[in-house]
Amino acid sequence: MASEAIPPGDPFALFDHWFAEARAAEPNDANAMALATATPAGLPSVRMVLLKGHGPQHGARGGFVFYTNSRSRKGSEITANSQVALLFHWKTLRRQIRIEGAVSPVSDAEADAYFASRARDSQLGALASDQSAPLDSRATFMARYEDVGARYAGQPIPRPSHWHGYLVTPEAIEFWIDRPHRLHERRRFLRADSAPGGWVSTLLYP
Repeated sequence: MASEAIPPGDPFALFDHWFAEARAAEPNDANAMALATATPAGLPSVRMVLLKGHGPQHGARGGFVFYTNSRSRKGSEITANSQVALLFHWKTLRRQIRIEGAVSPVSDAEADAYFASRARDSQLGALASDQSAPLDSRATFMARYEDVGARYAGQPIPRPSHWHGYLVTPEAIEFWIDRPHRLHERRRFLRADSAPGGWVSTLLYP
């Protein structure tokens, strides 16, 4: 009970280890994460998105990548306020990871490459949807989807100019493990460029 299961060191390496275990244990979408954004006035909103890249190789300082429509509510809030938070909750493993940092666009080349790897139906959906805008009926959306499909029949589908990838560069990463009787374990890593490995960490009371 007294032993520590969350070691200090490299939080990206620890994330890799936990993420691999989650992908083996979780029945659906182990890469699902809650993304919290806020307006300049501090009004928050949160929704689930999918992690599409992670690790020290992303950006100059490492990070976590997701994709979305820049005209959506989250896209608009990201443009206005670059500070965001992510949360992974793996219920099967009884673990969670919280990430806080600034978000920035990935390169057009990276976004193009990922868009090209998506299923064709998903590509068509990205073109047909005015994400977060009011919709009078689902039939309208499906008609737009069919129209886009007909327009690009037999052709590659280009990435919409408003569909982007976003990189969250973490300033803090916190790992949490459920323990019996609410004697949970938490360790918080903070970015510290002067420290060995670029991070310092401490345990937190649960």
